Amino acid sequence: MSLKSHRSFLRELVSASLLLVAAVAIVSAQTTQGPGDVREGYERADYRTNSSSLISRQGTEADLLVVITSPPLGLPPVPAPTENPITAEKVQLGRKLFFDRRLSANNTVSCAMCHIAEQGFSQNELRLPVGIEGKSVRRNAPTIYNTAYLDRLFHDGREISLENQIWAPLLAHNEMGNVSIGVVIERILALDDYVEQFAGAFDRLPDMQTIGMAIASYERVLVSGDSPFDRWYYGGDPDALSLPAQRGFEIFRSKGRCVACHSVRQEFALFSDGLFHNTGVGYFATMRPDDTQLEVPLAPGQIERVESDLARTTGTENFRDLGRYEVTGHPDDRWKYRTPMLRNVSLTAPYMHDGSLPTLRDVLLFYNRGGVPNEVLDPLIAPLGLDEGEIDDLLAFLQSLTGSNVDVLVADAHAAPIGGS
Repeated sequence: MSLKSHRSFLRELVSASLLLVAAVAIVSAQTTQGPGDVREGYERADYRTNSSSLISRQGTEADLLVVITSPPLGLPPVPAPTENPITAEKVQLGRKLFFDRRLSANNTVSCAMCHIAEQGFSQNELRLPVGIEGKSVRRNAPTIYNTAYLDRLFHDGREISLENQIWAPLLAHNEMGNVSIGVVIERILALDDYVEQFAGAFDRLPDMQTIGMAIASYERVLVSGDSPFDRWYYGGDPDALSLPAQRGFEIFRSKGRCVACHSVRQEFALFSDGLFHNTGVGYFATMRPDDTQLEVPLAPGQIERVESDLARTTGTENFRDLGRYEVTGHPDDRWKYRTPMLRNVSLTAPYMHDGSLPTLRDVLLFYNRGGVPNEVLDPLIAPLGLDEGEIDDLLAFLQSLTGSNVDVLVADAHAAPIGGS
């Protein structure tokens, strides 16, 4: 190499090193929540990406089982089913399966693509998630934080255990697209990197039961509490919660009547009664007159309205979502959906079963108006008469429910192996 070429090479190396240092500095200043890549500057004609966001996704494994022996402040002991005791081996295996795109029919979709760690283990950027081959999923992706405490899963409560629940997205034509349970089992059996892990966790090869048990074990330890509210209310720290949030909590359990469905107990708070309620959201979505055209999400922030016949070919047909009625067949259950827990609620926009309310303030304004009247509207839903100051305080309270270990759980998720790695 000539001296001139050598100097040129050194200049390029130094320049690249400086860019990398700058990228690390930028990323280290970013929050662990939100979109997984930096998107500022797209509007500039001279924009160039350097994928610096990938640096922030180098995670750190955590001891996830600590929540079993020591649940976070404000939460009860984590239920551990006798038929599937939680072990470190099962959690590690379940986490790998959760992030593995090879479990889908065409190796492109994982559980984690709808339940994104840095977006509250939900999905902030689309009202309805997109599954295999660009097909829209029917309902908004619920968070999987604290699902260990649920005895009814999905928005309509059609499943009763995490072990059973995982098979619905694996087999759904618009989610992971597998045609049968056997196909999923054969797919995993063909992946050499799983054989040893299943033997270590269950002392047997993957099957319908052990696959469900593994993924459920990972989901069951995604427990998040010890929020500012918990440290104030259950921990007795008078300075842990801001004055607006304290006022908001008083509104929450008095004038706002929120506590009627989002329950708070003396010993702990799940912020859910575990029941099903009709707020009018499902009624409005089903009965609105403009159903000859439907919204099809093409990309985050990019929505196109198409004729319903075209929507059917993309998997986005109007399903006439009737909520709990589709499970029970009881007319009084029309448009009822499970009461969601409110912990980490500020991380899990958009809201409601269909993602139709973009922000928490929109949710509060919706309830302040008394929902959408219909013949089977829940009797608990009525206009609240809150003024702007009270809504601000109530919002401050909801924002105080973010658990102290969220960043730890996100960093652990980022450390998960992807695919065959």
